[in-house]
Amino acid sequence: MTNELKGKHFLTEDTWTKQELDTVFETAFDLKKKFYAEEPTLHLPHKTLFMMFFEQSTRTRNSMEAGMTQLGGHAHDLTPDKMQITHGEVAKDTAIILSRMGHGIACRNCFYGVGNIYLSEMAQYSRRPVMSLQDDIYHPFQGLADLMTIFEHCGKNTKGLKVTISWAYATTHAKPLSVPQTQILLFPRYGIDVTVANPKEFPLSKNIIEKAKKNAEEGGGSLKFTNDMDEAFEGAHIVIPKNWGGFGFYDVDKYLQNEDACKKEMSANLTRYKNWICDDKRIKLADKNVKLMHALPADRGNEVTDEILDNPNISIVFDEAENRLHTAKSIMALTM
Repeated sequence: MTNELKGKHFLTEDTWTKQELDTVFETAFDLKKKFYAEEPTLHLPHKTLFMMFFEQSTRTRNSMEAGMTQLGGHAHDLTPDKMQITHGEVAKDTAIILSRMGHGIACRNCFYGVGNIYLSEMAQYSRRPVMSLQDDIYHPFQGLADLMTIFEHCGKNTKGLKVTISWAYATTHAKPLSVPQTQILLFPRYGIDVTVANPKEFPLSKNIIEKAKKNAEEGGGSLKFTNDMDEAFEGAHIVIPKNWGGFGFYDVDKYLQNEDACKKEMSANLTRYKNWICDDKRIKLADKNVKLMHALPADRGNEVTDEILDNPNISIVFDEAENRLHTAKSIMALTM
């Protein structure tokens, strides 16, 4: 295992070169092959990962913990109620202490206007690699699994591949912007043509969009936006219908000062777009061999219908979920 990336933080793919990311994918594919061959890959024997979760998790927690075990180490599952965070301990102090006791820190903090700042502060003071398990801006591990899945189903030459990332109606909660923002930053770097569809009240963050446009120019892909879900689906090779909250509609300071009012407005806006769903009618607008992706959990019957989500000829969401394990192992093995 190469040591060139040892100690490197993983808060977003945007701070990793394409060559470094290629190494991550190469390692992930190798680890997946060995996983199926039941060949041990003990790259991190007796090492410790501290996992901090401010929100609940299924794929992220289990991919990291199972991955760490399979690499020969151990992961601590930490929540604020198990730590002094609930008594006011700051990110700096937590990072200094944990990085003296283990070999890596992974953290999920998705609170809008707070999460990425918290993780960045941890990275500043940690002597070990800090990995983002998702924040309010980025979800880098999801981005890796998404692109690995695209490589598996569409080949590694993704130039000209049409991927539609569409906002979709959901009733569960106002989901973070981090998944679609990670996708628009990452996919065009590999020559992918990305179309984003969203109601005007549910935009992505302006600064992320500008950065993604630059990534597209440098990577040979493209990025366009529409407020028409049908238009976005036309001819798409891959569709990703997923809800995200209207956080990008607000200035961060304005949101934090008027959080209750903003949430109330977002909820009112949400009810106008119940027809933003991936169903049989919309999927027929896409390419005849279209594939459906979703970070999960999907809000069934709202974001996407069961007949599409459970169709093995269309849906590759469980391949995508499994690849969370292999890409997580790759990052941990390379950085820890």
